[in-house]
Amino acid sequence: MECEDEAASDLKETIVRILSDFLTKVTKFEELLSVGTRFLTGFHQGLEMLRRPPLIKSEMVERIIKANESRRLKAYVEAGCINPHDGVQNLNKLHTCLVGLQDHLRKAKSLLLELEGFMENVASAMQAAETSSSELPEETCKNGLDHQAMVFDKEVELCHLEKSKVTDYAAMMGIIYAMLKQDYTMQEKIVSSLNLKSSAGELESYCLMWSLRPFVNDEIMFQAWKLVT
Repeated sequence: MECEDEAASDLKETIVRILSDFLTKVTKFEELLSVGTRFLTGFHQGLEMLRRPPLIKSEMVERIIKANESRRLKAYVEAGCINPHDGVQNLNKLHTCLVGLQDHLRKAKSLLLELEGFMENVASAMQAAETSSSELPEETCKNGLDHQAMVFDKEVELCHLEKSKVTDYAAMMGIIYAMLKQDYTMQEKIVSSLNLKSSAGELESYCLMWSLRPFVNDEIMFQAWKLVT
């Protein structure tokens, strides 16, 4: 039984180490979110500036313009109180934000692939442990009594593994991956829908959904970190 307990302990240690590495990558995914938020907000602001309506001339505005009239001010007013240079800058800003968001998605997808790899490592470790526990030396199978003792020992080992919550760790990883995958899919849909015709209401909704992350349960994240600390 000492060997079995040691094997179970080694498995738990391996799973906890993989979970810790898994959560480190999750943290990097979270850090990417703030970068994406900055680009999405920048796109929203840039598009609103680009669509800013011309200045409405009231009687007071007319008096101010007339009192400070110059060739430059006259040209500015004739252009609808919009500086062409500002328009170019806003277009450049929109392009930069879109490129940044697309780069954000590439990095986020790469991290998701790494998270998949960690889950595969957990599955392999558990499969290897199961295979190892089923292998028996020939001398332990001399008669039926020895076989019954073997079955009993395996049941005790499985009970020990259950108590060590190894399967809980693997399940936790699967749940977190599913949440982040949904979060990524939402971000991908938001970025793909951005264009110069996006309304102010749509952009406000996108920014809100991006920050709220409706598919991510913070309590589950907290519980996962408790498992490795």
